[in-house]
Amino acid sequence: MLNVSGLTAAYGQVTAIRDISLAVDAGGILAVIGANGAGKSTLLKTIAGLLPATSGTIFFDGDDITRRSAFDRVRRGIALVPEGRRLFPSLTVQENLQTAFASKRKGAWTLDAVYDLFPLVAERRHRRAGNLSGGEQQATAIARALVTNPKLLLLDEVSLGLAPAIIADLYARLPDILAQGTGILLVEQDVSQAMKVADSVHCLLQGATSLTGKNLTMADISGAYFGVDKK
Repeated sequence: MLNVSGLTAAYGQVTAIRDISLAVDAGGILAVIGANGAGKSTLLKTIAGLLPATSGTIFFDGDDITRRSAFDRVRRGIALVPEGRRLFPSLTVQENLQTAFASKRKGAWTLDAVYDLFPLVAERRHRRAGNLSGGEQQATAIARALVTNPKLLLLDEVSLGLAPAIIADLYARLPDILAQGTGILLVEQDVSQAMKVADSVHCLLQGATSLTGKNLTMADISGAYFGVDKK
């Protein structure tokens, strides 16, 4: 569904990611891991169209979307849950979800469907987003992305700053999302959590791929994560 080849992106004169190639299948999860500053969020922003690629290609459902706008990518079925959630704090939970209607995509993820998936979001629907806890905000941000009925869901640091019980609850919802045929590109610093749910892992180090594959060991990942050769 998603095929990225030789993707490079920069902030001004500073190259943030270089020559990244990866693929995500419908109904599958690819986890992108790496330390702070490895380029994980930049990769998602480039795929989502928030940062232009300086070279390389992004194909989605067989179409070259490398130069397409972020809004066009949303309408094609790509949704980003950004690091920090980026909700509208003065709007209620339901009003935040309704902003996703602008994509005009139809599908299974209606307001009622995301309320069923996240009962806590349903309970807080009339509360302002700025008054929610971190876990409630993260659930709302994921629900908002789902209302666009994405084919590809980009999740950036789902577990960041959340309690273990909240993280476990959020990850428990992923099978229901995958069951709709949605592919997930997951950025995660918690390596053990990423390995539990992902079909394959892609490790970044200083903006470049250091390891990719399935059934990797922690020794494999540790070396790639920190740039240490295995002995």
